[in-house]
Amino acid sequence: MVALVDRLGGWRLAIFLLCESSEEERERESEREERERESAPFTSLRSHSLVRSRALSRPHAPVTPCERAIHATGQPPINTPSSLTTTRTSTPPRAPSPRIDDVAATDFETLTSFVMKEHANQELVVFLNAMQTSLKFIVRAVRKAGIADLYGLAGTENSSGDDVKKLDLLSDEVMIDCLKKSGACALLVSEEQEEPIVVPEATRGSLCVAFDPLDGSSNIDCNVSTGTIFSVFQKTSEGEPCAADILKPGTDMVCAGYCMYGSAIDLCITFMNGVHRFTLDDSIGEFVYIGPLTFPAKNKTIYSCNEGNYQLWDANIQQSVELFKNPSDGSKPYSARYVGSMVSDVHRTILYGGIFLYPADKKSTKGKLRLLYEGLPMASIIEQAGGVASTGMFQGSVQRILDVVPEHIHDRCPIIMGCERDCSKVLALYD
Repeated sequence: MVALVDRLGGWRLAIFLLCESSEEERERESEREERERESAPFTSLRSHSLVRSRALSRPHAPVTPCERAIHATGQPPINTPSSLTTTRTSTPPRAPSPRIDDVAATDFETLTSFVMKEHANQELVVFLNAMQTSLKFIVRAVRKAGIADLYGLAGTENSSGDDVKKLDLLSDEVMIDCLKKSGACALLVSEEQEEPIVVPEATRGSLCVAFDPLDGSSNIDCNVSTGTIFSVFQKTSEGEPCAADILKPGTDMVCAGYCMYGSAIDLCITFMNGVHRFTLDDSIGEFVYIGPLTFPAKNKTIYSCNEGNYQLWDANIQQSVELFKNPSDGSKPYSARYVGSMVSDVHRTILYGGIFLYPADKKSTKGKLRLLYEGLPMASIIEQAGGVASTGMFQGSVQRILDVVPEHIHDRCPIIMGCERDCSKVLALYD
């Protein structure tokens, strides 16, 4: 017997003893189970019967640890997958959940139904339908970039002199094609196009749209989150569309938004009445409304900037970043978080709180981010979410980003945006 224990281990000893038990003990066990059948739940009964019937029908077969636990307690062990047992639950079935992943759910809100319900502007509804179609195409391209050989440079430069990636070009072509065919747009401005695109008269609407088709494209090859940013203006002049129709302050925008391509596909839009957040559900191919997007009641202490440009910043920006890292009141230092994709950094800033900075410097005196399709739409979303969006010291004064009028379609501006608590610390240094 000792040798058997040493060779097989403790739990195999239990099997040995079980198999050696007398027929009389098995009968007593069966009688005990019969008594429990009248009072115990069906789950417990079925579990005991399963193990006993297995032992009786195959007395020399090994008993698994799962079966032994069921025999002892009537329940499977906590860390055992339910697929290893045939127990049934006595819990009543739940009522159907309204969540989108429940096939019985019928009361969820999609982007299309939300916009149709909230806005009477039919042209805006048509535009957003075309926009979401282009975003889904971009999502597909981003996910299949490695398979479809879409990583790497395309061998060209965009309007700002940046090297263009293959996905940049594809995203740009998709958006232009979808928006031109929508019948809602009059003028299109893309980061990848030197000149504005005038929509043919046959399919022309009245909306002027500026967009960055794939923000953060420098992160494409390393599979970091990227996104799309857009702003929408209403054409108010007579005659052929031209750049003047879109060279307006951000206060004239009728819609702005961004879509982030990350672990989830989030589309955040403002119609100047708060920010609305939608998430793409792949199972139905629709952006589903999940609620408003606002800064949290208690903001986290996070600052986000490219500190590689520290030596090029003015003294006030340098001082503000030092204060975040070494607070003068002795409180906990801020955490540094910087992705290098504006969509990702701004999205995190709104969800968690904190501040995002891309200020002007000695090398880029007007900043690096473009006004029409980066600064203005993001500033609008930040403010509508309850935050602050400022240029810092720019052209002789501290300005609100939404008040800046672009001089040309690829004009730039400095960026300081985030929760009021942190932006006020930076802007106070300019007083």
